Amino acid sequence: MNITRNRIKIGITVEIIQKQDQHTRNLTKGMVKRILTSSNVHPHGIKVELESGQIGRVQNITK
Repeated sequence: MNITRNRIKIGITVEIIQKQDQHTRNLTKGMVKRILTSSNVHPHGIKVELESGQIGRVQNITK
């Protein structure tokens, strides 16, 4: 399931996969600081920067 850009808002909590974790599928949880992908969809996920400074592609939106 691909998450579209319009579902991602600044301040929501998401799980991302960072570039170095692609082979392990290890997810990082955090709050969205910036949305880096300009298109509404991306086959690997929308790229964001978390409040912690980590950058990755959104895999899940958490509650």
